Amino acid sequence: MTTLGTSAKRRSSKLPAGQLPVAQSREELVRERAKLRGPIGLVMTMGALHDGHGSLIREATKFGNVMVTIFVNPLQFGAGEDLDRYPRTLGADLELCARAGACLVFAPTPDVVYPNGSPLVRIDPGPGGAMLEGASRPGHFAGVLTVVNKMLNLTRPDRAYFGEKDFQQLTLIERMVADLDMPVTIEGVPTWRDPDGLAMSSRNRYLSAGHRPTALALSQALAAGSKVAAHGREAVLDAARAAFAAHPDLKVDRLDLVDPVTLEDATSGPSRLLVAGILTGQTGPIRLIDNTALTLGVA
Repeated sequence: MTTLGTSAKRRSSKLPAGQLPVAQSREELVRERAKLRGPIGLVMTMGALHDGHGSLIREATKFGNVMVTIFVNPLQFGAGEDLDRYPRTLGADLELCARAGACLVFAPTPDVVYPNGSPLVRIDPGPGGAMLEGASRPGHFAGVLTVVNKMLNLTRPDRAYFGEKDFQQLTLIERMVADLDMPVTIEGVPTWRDPDGLAMSSRNRYLSAGHRPTALALSQALAAGSKVAAHGREAVLDAARAAFAAHPDLKVDRLDLVDPVTLEDATSGPSRLLVAGILTGQTGPIRLIDNTALTLGVA
């Protein structure tokens, strides 16, 4: 097996030149992180960055130095998902990180993050990881929490910032940090949207011009449900379903109305309406998710 140091040196010539330090090995990460003075905020990404990621970085700069991780984590992709075709745009990602105010990027390969191969010990997300998105993607959240745990251990930030678009992920990360007494504060940041309302996502790159009106069904369903929230749970779900019915090309994978803490079905009060839909693209299925907060009345 190639040592981490030798591997990093061989790859470093492929990285774009610039003033933003980029660590690829654990040794480089330790060295560059030691140069940072003051509080550190962390933004974890899988690359293919967009302005939604930029909003996370900009929010973190209000706290202190910002580190960004760029790593396509194989553990969170299931069979038949888009691991191999997931967009990888390191040069553009580094430019966005620099513009948004990042101080350091950690961009490892799988052999750096998992030097002993696929880990035998993983973080169990508990019951919350088996419901909702976890029911559609078995094992997904074990892979997410395992890599988040490893990245927090490797980078040692004071705060870590995650977007609310992946709301279940955010909730499970908050629970992991609380239950395991991890010395970091988790900050949720509101979803960043295009002017037409579509939630920004790296997978939006898969969308053709013809796909976009159909993809907007997700945000339209959320808006429709929110408008009738005062009338109770069934009114919200019926309104969302009616919005989806206008877009038969979109397969609705999930539509859930949950308590924002327990992720169990919500019956009243502060709630989250979560949607997931699948479009058929030229290179395969395109799975998009979105959600919104609402206050649920009693019918």
